[in-house]
Amino acid sequence: MKAIYFLIALLLTGSIGFAQDSNFHVYLSFGQSNMEGHAKFEARDTVGNERFQVLQSVDCPELGREAGKWYTAVPPLSRCDTGLSPTDYFGRTMIQNLPENVKVGVINVAVGGCKIELFDKENHKEYVANAPDWMLPAIKKYKGNPYGHLVDLARKAQQKGVIKGILLHQGESNTGDEQWPEKVKAVYENLLKDLNLNAEEVPLIAGEMVSKEQGGKCASMNKILAKLPKKISNAHIVSSEDCEAVDDGLHFSAAGYRELGERYAEKMLPLLK
Repeated sequence: MKAIYFLIALLLTGSIGFAQDSNFHVYLSFGQSNMEGHAKFEARDTVGNERFQVLQSVDCPELGREAGKWYTAVPPLSRCDTGLSPTDYFGRTMIQNLPENVKVGVINVAVGGCKIELFDKENHKEYVANAPDWMLPAIKKYKGNPYGHLVDLARKAQQKGVIKGILLHQGESNTGDEQWPEKVKAVYENLLKDLNLNAEEVPLIAGEMVSKEQGGKCASMNKILAKLPKKISNAHIVSSEDCEAVDDGLHFSAAGYRELGERYAEKMLPLLK
């Protein structure tokens, strides 16, 4: 009877652990449209590798995918109708440079056009209540709470692998906001707390907006982005210099996403312990 009571207590407290595979590295990706993936992917982008997995974030019956299940990672990684993103080539580059017994998994939760406030754990409801109508369908796909949805998926991922890093591409909608680094810090620290992660072991990798040389309309935000490591000691910045952009001055081309994704990986690889 004592053993039964002990088992019940473990179930109630959530103390029963899962068999984590230390060779399954998981990364959380979040942000706005560039992290969603704005470019149309090409045939070469759809050739998958079983060592690179995605934890599906929403149901996509037309793709044969169910939310909360693992699949070989091929675009779209965010939602059913999104495109190529930096996360695609981040994962591909990671497995090319890690031992063959190591797998990489990603979770991508992103909403085009959103401010960082959408991922504010405490105040996201106020942001959603005032969000433009065109943004609401994407938010609803994440049950009205992208941050909470990301955390739920991350907890599921922790049953199988180990979270090694957090990838961010967001800032266009916060251009000129000097408080942005502090706001990102709050999101990062909430993720660490809610997922029981150690800041020294889980870096935040943040990518620049389209550069001025590529006609970036929000390139000035890169100066604010550069201040992020002053707020988060384990934050690292990915340069967007020479990453090809499209004519709108906001988004990268498919070639630009491939290059940017590789740079995220190149920034992350030396940080792995």
